[in-house]
Amino acid sequence: MIAPTATVGFIGLGTMGEPMALNLVKAGRPIVVWNRSPAKCEALASAGATIAPDVVEVFSRCRVVILMLADGAAMDGVLARGTPAFDERAKGHILINMATVPPSYSKALESDVRAAGGRYVEAPVSGSRKPAEAGQLVTMLAGQAEDVASIRTLLAPMCRESFDCGTVPSALRMKLAVNVFLITVVTGLAEAMHFAERHGLDLTQFVGVLDAGPMASDVSRGKATKLLKRDFAHQAAISNVLENNRLVVEAARDAGIASPLIDVCFALYGETEALGLGNEDMIAVIRAIERRTTAHA
Repeated sequence: MIAPTATVGFIGLGTMGEPMALNLVKAGRPIVVWNRSPAKCEALASAGATIAPDVVEVFSRCRVVILMLADGAAMDGVLARGTPAFDERAKGHILINMATVPPSYSKALESDVRAAGGRYVEAPVSGSRKPAEAGQLVTMLAGQAEDVASIRTLLAPMCRESFDCGTVPSALRMKLAVNVFLITVVTGLAEAMHFAERHGLDLTQFVGVLDAGPMASDVSRGKATKLLKRDFAHQAAISNVLENNRLVVEAARDAGIASPLIDVCFALYGETEALGLGNEDMIAVIRAIERRTTAHA
């Protein structure tokens, strides 16, 4: 187990990373953070985190480093993968990857980290900005059993529940399976709202019927309310959802799996981003659905 007083590194303070790191600080965990855009560190500095001038400082001060970065390229850059500095950043460290990246990438990274004398755990999370702020994320864990066991308590301030998925990359495959359900559900909700609106139904009543029925969930309640208010402030941005959707599609192709629903969603989120809405919440997919209706009128 990671000692409660051990200083932990946290790299990547984006939409999800910032509230996750803040919850560690609020729980009393000493952390050293770094982000490519220094302005994102201000809230952490105010909360009591140490701000590193560069990633080298994070790895020199912390044996355990959490990575919450946008993609594999960003991770490779931070880890200096492919250069002699990579061994220094991996050896003797436990690297916890909480980002959603291709399973094949994660498997290869684990191999490189272990070859350099380090340890590696996958810990992707399910949830968006709001549950991240509340410390209510769900994490899926994969790696060597002793490594997974050693970090579970560390993640508790960020995640209300964790699931041991076995060896790398099983946690990321589990995350992608969860995303199939999440993306198709929210897209279906947007289409249902559009259908109701175009038929002249009372949308407040429509949301009330959904909320009272057996299909209601935290996701449907939250997203239906945002759709009703046309509140597109992002919790999970269109561009991020599109990237996650792409990972699902690619994993399905690699495995020879049919994915008809997520394929349609991939097209719709691509159309939404092309409308210049990449930074809006995933419910903005309704704009692409509306555009299709207009095009067929």
